[in-house]
Amino acid sequence: MIGVNNVFSEASAGMVNNNKSKKYVVFIAGLNFCFMIPKNPYFHIKGGVKAKLSASCYNAFSNLNMEVIMKKLFLIALASAFFGMFGSAAWAKETCTTSILPYKYFVEKIAGDTLEVVALVGEGANPHSYEPKPKQMRALEISKLYFATGLEFEHVWLPKFAAQFSNLKVIKTYEGVKRVEMAAHEHEEHAEHEEHEHAEHEHGGLDPHIWLDPILVKQIAKNIAVALASQYPQNAEFYYSNLKSFEAELDALDTQIRETLSNLKSREFIVFHPSWGYFAARYNLVQIPIEIEGKEPKPAALAHLIAEAKEHGVKVIFVAPQFSDRAAREIARESGASVVSINHLAYEWRSELLKSVEAIAKALK
Repeated sequence: MIGVNNVFSEASAGMVNNNKSKKYVVFIAGLNFCFMIPKNPYFHIKGGVKAKLSASCYNAFSNLNMEVIMKKLFLIALASAFFGMFGSAAWAKETCTTSILPYKYFVEKIAGDTLEVVALVGEGANPHSYEPKPKQMRALEISKLYFATGLEFEHVWLPKFAAQFSNLKVIKTYEGVKRVEMAAHEHEEHAEHEEHEHAEHEHGGLDPHIWLDPILVKQIAKNIAVALASQYPQNAEFYYSNLKSFEAELDALDTQIRETLSNLKSREFIVFHPSWGYFAARYNLVQIPIEIEGKEPKPAALAHLIAEAKEHGVKVIFVAPQFSDRAAREIARESGASVVSINHLAYEWRSELLKSVEAIAKALK
């Protein structure tokens, strides 16, 4: 036997009054069965199950004004259809946007699941030559916050975003961080007075790669939390609690990196793209970049890098999947080094940074 007092209360579709048999067919929305109510307290549920109404429920069924019920259930069905069409939009999470995947990771560490976070530059893409796609422009259109990183493409595109999307607030996540000039290694002096066109790649400006230093990431995270708490004050306590937890994670990560990079025989490592300046400064290392102002080195600079690699006994040359490794492989072939890929633009920021640290430590020990 199945009591149906509660079952009937869930009905959200129609009833049919059969005057000849005095039976009512009730369709229960979402439960996929119906039952017929005769002039006795017993009825059959679709599937052969026999159920019994309590006396009070049976009497209620007997005295129902079916016309009134049909009107009410029609309104319920109409409301359900309306919610099905528009309810998901009403409950959808708001969107915010940033430029690269590590910053998506940082924003999500603070925001949790309260926001949908979009990164403009996807996996494997080069942020220095990025241009937004139509789908990403639509994400910007519905975003209230854009977390800026200071990358070169933002110098061109942020004014355009601001002009097109008046509701978009740009948050400079590098506020409070002392950024330095992009380091130019001495092999530039050995190049044959090569001309460099700065319009394509402004590497003479401030180095934006602060996200590779865990201690500087603490300031990035603080800026993110302040912006989120200001925009969504109802979640401020949650955001600041997440910030505190993330800061503790970053301190622990810094300690782990220091331990891994202790007792190295050499402190110099060669990279194609000069993205490790802040990291190197934090952990007393020296990066030797191959790339010159966003371009591969010309023959004179390449020859100097090969000589330098041999002089310092370089075992490994680090490249990134977003950039060409042709020059790196040429230097490695001539100097006897190997080429290892490390990804400074991955979404899994912490694990990828630790993999890079392990690779650097192995190369320098």
